[in-house]
Amino acid sequence: MDRVTTSTADLWHHYGRARATSDRAVPDTFYWNWGQDDGPGPEVLGELAGRCVGDLGAGTARHAAHLAVHHQPARVVAVDASPAQHALATDLYAHLAPRLHIVRSDAVPHLQAMSGSYDVLYSVFGALDFTDPRELLPAAAAALKPGGRLVYSTLAHYLNGAPAQPDSVAADIRAKTPDGQAATLRRWVLQEHVWTKLLDEAGFTTITVDLLPATAGPRTANTLLVSAYHPS
Repeated sequence: MDRVTTSTADLWHHYGRARATSDRAVPDTFYWNWGQDDGPGPEVLGELAGRCVGDLGAGTARHAAHLAVHHQPARVVAVDASPAQHALATDLYAHLAPRLHIVRSDAVPHLQAMSGSYDVLYSVFGALDFTDPRELLPAAAAALKPGGRLVYSTLAHYLNGAPAQPDSVAADIRAKTPDGQAATLRRWVLQEHVWTKLLDEAGFTTITVDLLPATAGPRTANTLLVSAYHPS
């Protein structure tokens, strides 16, 4: 089958749609690992009460909704560029406003417009995977307050078992247009030392990377859980 690369179709149109029809609840928790079933949860983000938090590549905003309901932040901003994901998130969780704010935007321009606004930024296999980190990480650093923190989970290797990239290079992965045509989008699957170098170049400090082992399942992978701070 021919694959078509497109920059205009919403390649996230189908993601999460089936679940949204059957499960409208605010999750009781969430996990950082690929299987979304084990390991550390939202406590990794630290104390969020009274803080401004941003979810980059929030999808249907389930993680953001959990934080808004269970962790008393001043505000959680769920950012996603997909019109379909924005619509699903709004349908599911618009009632959580004003504590939860759902924004349709690419991550980089949103962050560039929010200089020094966030205490915490995070991403669970979200924008950090699908945006050039040489653009996103400096924008994230600028959007954080002094002492602010960035936390994200990302694949430690490709889903087919191939090793992660030894440089900041994206790979094309399969996707579908809203009408079901084959397409591709770019995903950054990088080795630990590459993430560390990129974070350091973007001005982050106190960088840690933890490996979360894969759990049992038909489609499983190891996860890198990355944390870094904006200098005080």
